[in-house]
Amino acid sequence: MCPGVDASLDIDCGVSHHPRLFEINVVFERTLLQHPDIRLTAATGNFIVRVLLGVAFIRMVWAEQDIIQICTLLTQQSFKFIVDRGVSHEIVRHRIAAYCQESTRYCNYYMGKFGEEIAVIEPCFWDENSEEYQLWFKCMKYSEEMYLQLIHAGAKPQEARSVLPNSLKTEVVMTANLREWRHFFKLRTSPAAHPQMREVAIPLLKEFQMLIPVVFDDIEVSV
Repeated sequence: MCPGVDASLDIDCGVSHHPRLFEINVVFERTLLQHPDIRLTAATGNFIVRVLLGVAFIRMVWAEQDIIQICTLLTQQSFKFIVDRGVSHEIVRHRIAAYCQESTRYCNYYMGKFGEEIAVIEPCFWDENSEEYQLWFKCMKYSEEMYLQLIHAGAKPQEARSVLPNSLKTEVVMTANLREWRHFFKLRTSPAAHPQMREVAIPLLKEFQMLIPVVFDDIEVSV
């Protein structure tokens, strides 16, 4: 079995700072509130975003349905999560998003490119020397052994996957607009969220806050 993998993010292809975001928000303000004299500056854009967020106009800020040709490229952001299958099941429950995920139907972990082994995500809540961790590790080894035996016996990957554990490593790319990312962070960085979900959601929120602070700096993370 591949040594336990840490959950992680691929942020290289993700969020970026879009100067035209401010321009579009000023256009919205001129249209919605009929203020034709508003000057187009970054400071003006920041102010407008905060005002619209504060009065629940967030739907109007992004308004893909109304001006999809202008806004889609500016608001869609994609990130690759490397997590276990359990966390991925929670990620893909967000409806206003698109996903691309590693397939256990077609990935044959018996093949050489996978090292003839499965990769699992180590639980962040158990110490390696604890009894819980040792029991978990034995379960992972047994699941791997049974999976490889099934493949060797002639089972297809989509059949043998029935014995793969929730801790199996998976890669999932999530693409969503900024409105949905706000919803994602409010749910998934909460103290009530699963520890392994927070393990990736909190660092990603910090990345968003660094690059697009005006949209995300009101979301606070509690211990």
